[in-house]
Amino acid sequence: MRKLFIWSSVSLTAVLVLVGIFVSPGIFWSFAFVGPLLVMGYIDYFQNAHALRRNFPVIGRMRYWAESLRPKVNQYFVESNTDGVPFSREQRSVVYQRAKGDVDSVPFGTQHDVYADGYEWVTHSLSPSTLKVADLRTTIGGPQCSAPYSASIFNISAMSYGSLSQNAILALNGAALDGKFAHNTGEGGLSQYHLQHGGDLIWQIGTGYFSCRNEDGSFSAALFEKNAMTPQIKMIELKLSQGAKPSHGGILPAKKVTREISEIRNVPMGKDVVSPPAHSEFSTPVGMLEFVARLRKLSGGKPVGIKLCLGKRREFMALCKAMKKTGIRPDYISIDGGEGGTGAAPLEFSNYVGYPGVDALVFVHHCLLGFGLRSDVKLFTSGKVTTSFEILKRLALGADVVYSARGMLLALGCIQALQCNTNRCPTGVATQDPGLVAGLVVPDKRKRVANFHHETLSSLAHMLSAMGIKRASYLRPWHVMKRVNGSEVKHYGELYPYVQMDDFLKGKVPSGYQRCFDAADPDSFEPLFNDDGPAEDKAA
Repeated sequence: MRKLFIWSSVSLTAVLVLVGIFVSPGIFWSFAFVGPLLVMGYIDYFQNAHALRRNFPVIGRMRYWAESLRPKVNQYFVESNTDGVPFSREQRSVVYQRAKGDVDSVPFGTQHDVYADGYEWVTHSLSPSTLKVADLRTTIGGPQCSAPYSASIFNISAMSYGSLSQNAILALNGAALDGKFAHNTGEGGLSQYHLQHGGDLIWQIGTGYFSCRNEDGSFSAALFEKNAMTPQIKMIELKLSQGAKPSHGGILPAKKVTREISEIRNVPMGKDVVSPPAHSEFSTPVGMLEFVARLRKLSGGKPVGIKLCLGKRREFMALCKAMKKTGIRPDYISIDGGEGGTGAAPLEFSNYVGYPGVDALVFVHHCLLGFGLRSDVKLFTSGKVTTSFEILKRLALGADVVYSARGMLLALGCIQALQCNTNRCPTGVATQDPGLVAGLVVPDKRKRVANFHHETLSSLAHMLSAMGIKRASYLRPWHVMKRVNGSEVKHYGELYPYVQMDDFLKGKVPSGYQRCFDAADPDSFEPLFNDDGPAEDKAA
């Protein structure tokens, strides 16, 4: 569209001038209408702030004009809870305003009905503390890790090059460098665009083993070791499943497989790239942990974590039992909610498969506590997180670190056009079309992503200070309140079972966890059998 505008504007101007000179001078009056459009078009073409206007001069302005006509009530900067509902215009406003550095205050008080069922808030203190953004970090690396990493508690979630454009990757990684936070590569492998700016990376290894893959698709230890030694790579993440399509495998449509991506992933062009649903290097809980230990050794002792969307609860308990049996621990576990997003997923998987993030986080946190593993294993979480309240809530429920994908995409300029899987993303974020990618100006978007990260953590620091919290790790479930119904309010410690360290080892297993506990086998993802029949029938 950018090239079309240039050619059409030059051609139109030339035709009008020639007609005016050789046919009818009156045609020059048409410039009274055409002239302003051409001026607007060239302004759009050369400006850097709006990818949509760069890619679609003049026409792209219609979106902003339409936005100006909509009701204003939700355009104010508002922190909100939106668990269980679609990604809201309110959340987009939070990201856009923080990314752009706009005013972050709101008139007339809360925009919510505080007496509505589901309304949430935090408890403030009459003795506030003082917390800075620089304090919002945590060290990742358990006793078996020799190269721990000091991580921001808010980082860029996994998004692959291929799914995202090269300019999007460059902007994200540049922002990670500027803001001193981490950028997860996604399962699509390492590219020059991840490495160009020098921002900290979390290298994700999926079932396709991209960038550490043999010709037959199996894992290449030699190639992994070579890439893992890159200083910019701070942590390794073994991806088991993701929230948008758990146990399905990643999907990169054939339209987005360029020759460069084909070479990076070692896959053929002209075909959809669908990762296997399961890893070929292991098939049991113990085998998984042995592979984690192998990756940690090959990487020189860097932190190695696993990413999963919670499914069968007994399988995670089996993994915990395997940790106790082998003594091997991942340095962190990343929990992706079933509400998580992606560039391409089957509809039913996206809507109906996988535990919601908050429920999964609480379960995993309690399991690690119950098995006496929590002090060795950090917890990451993700799934529609864009505001400081959403981060605070998840930290209170057990997370140490929070990932964000959509928030970072919106800061990049994503307008949720829902064209991620078509290669026609109008803002150049999720496309490999060079004409559209050119609309995303890296220096501008890099700054916006860094702004979003900093302002969100700044808001979080202010909220924690108001609560009298001196460290984010001091947050607990009872700090977050929820209106269960019109006359009943509970804190999250009352909404979920309360588990203390080593409870499961002492035989103190909550009734809702008992059947999963009994069914879990450290040597197999299949259930154990009881005298009265398969435990599978009882353990979800």
